[in-house]
Amino acid sequence: MPNAKLLLVEDDAALAELLSWNFKKEEYDVIHTPDGEEALLLVKEHRPDVILLDWMVENLSGIEVCRRLRRSSDTANIPIIMLTARGEEEDKIRGLETGADDYVTKPFSPRELVARVKAVLRRVRPALAGEKLVFGDVEMDTVGHKVKRSDKAVALGPTEFRLLRHFLEHPDWVFSRERLLDSVWGQDSEIELRTVDVHIRRLRKALNANGGADIIRTVRSAGYALDSDCAA
Repeated sequence: MPNAKLLLVEDDAALAELLSWNFKKEEYDVIHTPDGEEALLLVKEHRPDVILLDWMVENLSGIEVCRRLRRSSDTANIPIIMLTARGEEEDKIRGLETGADDYVTKPFSPRELVARVKAVLRRVRPALAGEKLVFGDVEMDTVGHKVKRSDKAVALGPTEFRLLRHFLEHPDWVFSRERLLDSVWGQDSEIELRTVDVHIRRLRKALNANGGADIIRTVRSAGYALDSDCAA
């Protein structure tokens, strides 16, 4: 199971070093920048699983970074925890209304922040917390690398396993072929788009081998998604 990727946007060098050390100790892959503008570029480049975002950073405020990330469909669902010295209730409400998932007021203990990040990831990306992924009658053990449907084993190749895991982590999200290539094969992949269709067909065949409903929905001119209506 890959480590969770964490983007830390913090312009206090000493605090950034302390937090980076604590999260790396917990086996997170940490990317750091003190700059709000650069943070937006790093999000596109690295697709972090969670963002720690200081309210006051260089060039572009944390609030504005959060607002822009929430406006884009590509980044709207990345968990964001705001870090700030502002403790007033109005500031907290403003941060949450802008789209932050949580809010931590300085000073705080690194252990508390690690716990907050783990809690957010458990809600939105259970595979990163080492838990099983369940969608209807489909169950994936991400640690044991096993898949069952209606308690019967489903045999998947490595690519189909990664595809299914990506869908299970984002139920009902529609992913274009380009997005799936980036997320499942990697941004540097030179695989053709039609290869995605081939692996989707293989995944469908494996999941439906025992006569179950097709839970992968083809969205015309858009891509593919897991369909909750078929998983009920």
